[in-house]
Amino acid sequence: MAESLAEDSARASLCKTWNIALPEAAKVKAPRIGRVGDDAARMRDLLRRSEDARSLGADEQKRLLQRAAVGDAASQERLVEAYLPTVVRLAAASGEHGLPVPDLVQEGSIGLIEAIQTFSESGETDFAKFAEVHITAQLANALDAESAAVREEKAMITAAEDYDRTEVVLRRELRRVPTEQELAEKLEWTVERTRYVALVVNEARQRHDEELLAYMDPADIDFDADGDSESEPASE
Repeated sequence: MAESLAEDSARASLCKTWNIALPEAAKVKAPRIGRVGDDAARMRDLLRRSEDARSLGADEQKRLLQRAAVGDAASQERLVEAYLPTVVRLAAASGEHGLPVPDLVQEGSIGLIEAIQTFSESGETDFAKFAEVHITAQLANALDAESAAVREEKAMITAAEDYDRTEVVLRRELRRVPTEQELAEKLEWTVERTRYVALVVNEARQRHDEELLAYMDPADIDFDADGDSESEPASE
């Protein structure tokens, strides 16, 4: 997953560097991309739902946990609703570390559901603390995965730029297209890594060419201009 995100992000960054628009199908499908307005609306909805959440009495919570443990979806849903304020609080405390709060709430909810499903067999007696541990752990995992994806993205962008620069240098030195082996030796990479980065770079270049062609009007191109100039007799 991290490699896929890094690859797509690298392509997006390369296209941005070359001043072209990235096609819709190739855009990075990271949660935070292009969703600023949506995040604000989602956050308002989460806060409203959090404020409206009904707390649970001890007996009701015990009964719901028992039912949820055997797969009762309605009981699980009621527990998730009741503990939404806890998830929002913990997500908000982690919200400046790489992911928007609404996405962290979603991740925290996964941890909450895991706590609901495992509490009865855990031997623990305090569900609130048990839930916080699982929610916090899930948030930490999500943030770690995001950080890893960002590092992979930066590494991929650097590798693509190194490949692009090295290919230009070798073309000039050799006066021909360099082979994979020559590029790999110059970059001090394996042939497999060189081939992979070449794929990323070439796809970005292809998008560049396609974008240029999309902006060109065929009616403005005189395909016979060269031929006409050659066939016309020289004026005396």
